[in-house]
Amino acid sequence: MSILERIQAEIDGHAIVLFMKGTPQYPMCGFSSRTVAALHEAGARDYRAINVLEAPEVRANLPRFSNWPTFPQLFIHGELIGGCDIALELHEAGELSRMVAEVAAS
Repeated sequence: MSILERIQAEIDGHAIVLFMKGTPQYPMCGFSSRTVAALHEAGARDYRAINVLEAPEVRANLPRFSNWPTFPQLFIHGELIGGCDIALELHEAGELSRMVAEVAAS
């Protein structure tokens, strides 16, 4: 399985996937930390977090796969939502909570 197929399998296999630097318990950058906080405040508890610092092949290929250059990258229901700024904007507008609730209901 190629790295792009592995990335697609992660996105297909989990309703919410966060490709981040570090882990939700120990984020290794401020952007990842703020995105995790927004997800938690929005009610997300069961999501897949992938530490790109421990997966250099994912870190190298995900920007090409998603056409998004930076980390973290948040996917919900297979769709790229964006990075930290977009996740925070959606959270402040109440949209992230709605999206997380839809995932929980499905």
